[in-house]
Amino acid sequence: MAPPPLPGPLADLAPLLDRYGYLAVGALVFLEDFGVPVPGETVLIAASVYAGAGRLDIVAVAAVAFLAAVLGDNLGYLIGRTGGRALVTRYGRYVFLTPERFRAAEGFFERRGAPIIVVARFIDGLRQVNGLVAGTTGMPWHRFLLFNVIGALLWAGTWAGLGYAAGFHITAIYREFSKYQTYVLTAAGVVVVALVARHLIRRRARRRATPPPDERR
Repeated sequence: MAPPPLPGPLADLAPLLDRYGYLAVGALVFLEDFGVPVPGETVLIAASVYAGAGRLDIVAVAAVAFLAAVLGDNLGYLIGRTGGRALVTRYGRYVFLTPERFRAAEGFFERRGAPIIVVARFIDGLRQVNGLVAGTTGMPWHRFLLFNVIGALLWAGTWAGLGYAAGFHITAIYREFSKYQTYVLTAAGVVVVALVARHLIRRRARRRATPPPDERR
């Protein structure tokens, strides 16, 4: 008996996953993990939902994502270690890695140390550049590899497990989401507006607290 069709936006991913399956997961996760802006994490979640709906094998999905994540991060580490800051500064803009973004990530890694590599796997932006930053800052490869493997294992296992569980009930989940999506989107909009307003208020307060240049003399 064929599994039921996937509902909503997941149906748009059907051609990609039906045609390329595990190759799509491996390729996108690998590319994302050394800096290329592609939806690696998204395709992992979608493939895991697919597996829960009976269309892919969840063990294979998780294994492919794990291996691709480790290999992609290590390629990023190699690029950072051999090319250094000059290479990242010159070509980083082609993968949306601006000098400012790279300096922010570098400072974050230097403050937190190697264990942040585990956490970085779950943070969009850091996930894509952790190998590059680790290589550029000269972190020993064996130390990077240890935390990279731990992070990739937790990341792939978490999203594969959640997606697989959702896949068993995807039709019911999507039906409920469709029923309440107006309220969910409205609440999300209110949160965004509140955050922007808070940022503007704080910036205005800082400007008021800072004396003009003439008064500092």
